[in-house]
Amino acid sequence: MELRHLRYFVAVAHEGHVTRAAEKLHIQQPPLSQQIRALEREIDAALFVRHPRGVTLTDAGRSFLADAEAILAQAEHAKIRARRTARGEVGRIAVGFTTSAPFHPLVARAIREFRAKRPDVSFVLEESSSGDMVSGLRDERLDVAFIRSGLVDPAGVAVHDLLQEDMAAAFPARHPLIRRPKLTLKDLADETFILYRRPDGRGLYDVIIAACAEAGFSPHVGQEAPRIVSTLNLVAAGLGITIVPASLSRLPLEGVTYRPLTGRPAIKVPLNLACRADERSAATLGFIELVRRLS
Repeated sequence: MELRHLRYFVAVAHEGHVTRAAEKLHIQQPPLSQQIRALEREIDAALFVRHPRGVTLTDAGRSFLADAEAILAQAEHAKIRARRTARGEVGRIAVGFTTSAPFHPLVARAIREFRAKRPDVSFVLEESSSGDMVSGLRDERLDVAFIRSGLVDPAGVAVHDLLQEDMAAAFPARHPLIRRPKLTLKDLADETFILYRRPDGRGLYDVIIAACAEAGFSPHVGQEAPRIVSTLNLVAAGLGITIVPASLSRLPLEGVTYRPLTGRPAIKVPLNLACRADERSAATLGFIELVRRLS
């Protein structure tokens, strides 16, 4: 039994007449009659009562009509959905991001604009370390990932450079340095630093250590925290200062005051987008294109 047999049957059932159904289907009447009889033999039940001027459905025919229409509707739905999926209008995108990435407005803007244009594409969001996200890309648990560093082992993964974000210093609310009109990185040389633990925050950690070295000092690291937000909680407790991407200053936290860093060396941290090098999903490729265009 093929879908065309169901279409033939439904047409005859709706027309109540084999000849009119044949005209609607653009086929000859004798072949259509033969197909209907072959269908009845396959089902082993009469589907129509033949009259001199038409046909009517038997009880078996009425039962078969409901199922045939449902099958044809599902087949049409499957065809349309496959076509829309091929165009990237339907699907699912799993997005990974490091702790600091979602605070940058680019991330939320990209997801919002993509959803506005393709509302039938759903997003699944996952926070993790860069290493775990690269593994997630390779085993297809993730489709794209916003990361703060390059890759030690880039095999099978492509990394798109999006932007370089300024960094800001975060101080306990009553720290004396917050009264200065301008702050440079060198002004922090005598402070106790709280840093996002390496290797979870390899990108941020390495950027900060390298910038401090360029400024002529090695920072005294008093604490390391497993999450970047945890570093801010320790700053609020007065245990030291930290340096975070400037977009985190949008995060209001009682007991923490943010200040931009000026002068040389300029301290910036990258925001990159990682994906599979051989990605073929139209929805994912469309999202990657949008993110790169917005950055």
